[in-house]
Amino acid sequence: MMAAPLEVLSIIIGWTYFFLWSFSFYGQVVLNFRRKRVDGLSMDFTWLNSFGHGSYAVFTTAMFFSAEVRRQYREHNDGHDSSVRANDVAFAVHAFTLATITLLQTFWYPRAPDQRLSNFNRILLLAFGTFCVVDLTLVASRVEQVLPFLNHLSYFKLYVSIAKYVPQAWLNYQRKSTVGWSISNILLDFSGGVLSLAQLFLDSWLARDWTSITGNPVKFGLSFLSILFDMLFILQHYVFYRHTREKPDMEGATETAEEGAVGEQLHDEQTPLLRDASSRSLLALAT
Repeated sequence: MMAAPLEVLSIIIGWTYFFLWSFSFYGQVVLNFRRKRVDGLSMDFTWLNSFGHGSYAVFTTAMFFSAEVRRQYREHNDGHDSSVRANDVAFAVHAFTLATITLLQTFWYPRAPDQRLSNFNRILLLAFGTFCVVDLTLVASRVEQVLPFLNHLSYFKLYVSIAKYVPQAWLNYQRKSTVGWSISNILLDFSGGVLSLAQLFLDSWLARDWTSITGNPVKFGLSFLSILFDMLFILQHYVFYRHTREKPDMEGATETAEEGAVGEQLHDEQTPLLRDASSRSLLALAT
């Protein structure tokens, strides 16, 4: 009798974290639009984020809608069904769309001279694209089933979830600032990650089947890694670099509060000197 209410709870949790994770993408898009610039945003993060969510969108869509893929999954998991839900599909497609918009913004708005995709990730994405072409060729020639290809996409997404945050965290550390990096994105992502883990464990417990976790490692990994990195970004924003904030200057550009404070200090120090110099000049003219 408890199963039905808990199944409803699982659905509620799933759609709640869908909305939290989905809304988290808008913070960076809106921030870029308001600033009309993208300095402070890692190019490695934006490229990996778009490719990663694209891979996850293909994986979840096929796992949820394809009867053949679900059959192959049951064959490899002792007759158990995949734990991919409708909210997983909706999130993946929406995330890919917003991540791609963020990537396109980096081409539209000005960025720093050294703000570019690293050679390592450039080669990685090229290799991944080549691997996908080879994988799809094997599927088309019936040498390989579709499920292994989809699993490869999910593993790439899992890797991206680790790799994409590292350049951004390092960039924040180098700049000693989180200016240009949306904290609302992080807070919503953290909340969604906690709920996603809760749904995964609840579904496994209801089904008395813990292969829902081992059979869908990307969902477990995504939630767990998101929580860890989000905690790091929260510490960077509110603890380590809390004195560095952005404020508009007189011409509509931006500067950090820390830079502004330094400028005001220099101005205060130079003002008495300028006054003394002006007084001496007037005295010399008078004599």
